[in-house]
Amino acid sequence: MSFARQNPQPGTLVRFRHPVPYMESWGLQQQLHAELLSGAGKDSLLLLEHQPVYTMGRRTESAHMGIGETALKQTGASVYAVNRGGSITYHGPGQLIGYPILQLAHYATGPKTYVQLLEEVLIRTLTCWGIRGHRVDRSPGVWVRDDQGEAKIAAIGVRLEQGITLHGFALNVNLDLTPFSLITPCGLAQSRTTSVANLLQSEIPLERIADQIAETFSTVFNIAWTHITVDSMASRAC
Repeated sequence: MSFARQNPQPGTLVRFRHPVPYMESWGLQQQLHAELLSGAGKDSLLLLEHQPVYTMGRRTESAHMGIGETALKQTGASVYAVNRGGSITYHGPGQLIGYPILQLAHYATGPKTYVQLLEEVLIRTLTCWGIRGHRVDRSPGVWVRDDQGEAKIAAIGVRLEQGITLHGFALNVNLDLTPFSLITPCGLAQSRTTSVANLLQSEIPLERIADQIAETFSTVFNIAWTHITVDSMASRAC
């Protein structure tokens, strides 16, 4: 699966080297969205890790919050209600987050096709590690099968505003999976969560997987990346 366009679309790839507070990354998403909407920016992809945080999408129900918002905050994690699709999930160090800020019409005929393209990026990346990922109907994200059955390894939750995408995907690489046990991740009862490290029984360099994600995203979406630093983003915002 790839977008049938002859010439690559120019895009900006922004990489963070240390875990980022959720609201900092959200502010950057909004900045890039505004720039793209005004015609002053390019399609972009942010790749990062988050400091511990639970985010509650538009479909979050009280039962999905497990031990409850107050108790979740007492673990040291932040908790935010956000405007993406889906229910509650956890982000933390060792999980690779991708936030594409894209003019959707450049890449897909609609949100459903866009989500399928994101899933394709993740599935191809997992294949590099000998992991066979797959889709599950009506449950955006990527799943794997092991000796215990089905487990979710990557989550997807997106939003489309004025034709431009926000939010994105989260791939479990080396993170501690315990925080997922305190909630009903993505609102899916009885659903297990796993990681690349858990499946391979070995810690995997997150930077290496980030490189693979960037390359695979470029191929699937037909984008030619320009790499910029977080410092240059900050100075441009001043």
